[in-house]
Amino acid sequence: MNLSLTLKFNLVFLVVFGAGFVATGVVADRVLQENAARTTMRDASLMIEAATAVHNYTAEQVTPLLSTQIKYTFVPQSIPAYSATESLLAIQKKFRGFSYKHAMLNPTNPRDRATDWENDVIRRLHDHPELPELTGERATPWGPSLYIARPTRIDSGACLECHGSPSAAPSTVLDKYGPANGFDWPLHETIGAQFVSVPMVLPLEQARGVWRTFMVSFAVVFACVLVALNLTVHFLVTKRLGALSRALDEASRGKLDAASFPTRGGDEIASLAVSFERLKNRLVDALRMRES
Repeated sequence: MNLSLTLKFNLVFLVVFGAGFVATGVVADRVLQENAARTTMRDASLMIEAATAVHNYTAEQVTPLLSTQIKYTFVPQSIPAYSATESLLAIQKKFRGFSYKHAMLNPTNPRDRATDWENDVIRRLHDHPELPELTGERATPWGPSLYIARPTRIDSGACLECHGSPSAAPSTVLDKYGPANGFDWPLHETIGAQFVSVPMVLPLEQARGVWRTFMVSFAVVFACVLVALNLTVHFLVTKRLGALSRALDEASRGKLDAASFPTRGGDEIASLAVSFERLKNRLVDALRMRES
C-alpha cells in the first residue's frame, strides 16, 4: 500500500500524540486526585484543631470556674467534649457531610456512643498507643468521606471524680445521666477518640472539572499544532517535492527545455533542485554537442 508523505507524517504524529495524551491524562488524573485528598485532609485538620482548641479552652478556663457548681446543678457547658461538639454543630449544619464527634466506648452522654466503625478505629488506637492519630476514607450517603481520629485518654485523676465509680460521682451527674454509663474509666488507656469527617465530593468534582478542562485544552492545542504542521509540511516540503518530481518527470521524457526545477530557497530541497538543474544543463549541453 502506497502512502503519501503527509499521511505517513500524520499517522506517526497521531500515534505519538495518542500515547502522550493517554499518559498525560493518567498522570494528571493521579496528581489532581492526590491534590483533592490533600485539600480534604487540610480541611479535616483545621476542623479537628478547632475542636481541640475549644476542648482545651473549656478544660483549662471554664471547668475550673464551675467546679463548685456541679454540687448543685450539672452544667453540660463545663464539659470540654460537650463544648467542642456544640461549637462545631454550626459547621455541620451549614456544610453537608462535615461532622465532628467525640466518640467514646462508654460515654456518659448517649449521643457520644461510638458506632460500629468508630469502635473499630478506637480499638485500633487502643491497641497501638504510639499512634497520634488515624486517617482513612469511608463511604457515606454523600459520597466518599475522609476522617481523622485522635485518641482520648484519661491521664488526670481529676477526671475520675465524675468518671470513677458511680458511688463517688456527683449526684447531679447521676440525676441527669444515671449510674449505668460513663464510669470506671481506666487511666492512661484509650477510651474514645475525636472524629472529624470531611466529604471528598467537592474536591473530587473540582479535580474532575480541572482534568476535563486540561484534557480538552490539550486536545485543542494538538489540533492546532497538527494543522500548523500540516500546512508547514505542505508548503515547505510536499508542494516543493511535487514540483521537483514533475520537473524530473518532464526531464525523463526528454522534455529538458520544459523541465523547470524550483531552486528558490536555501534549504536541502533547494540545494537538491540546484543539483538537478545543473544536471539538466549538462545534459542539454551534451546533447547539443552530439547534434553538432
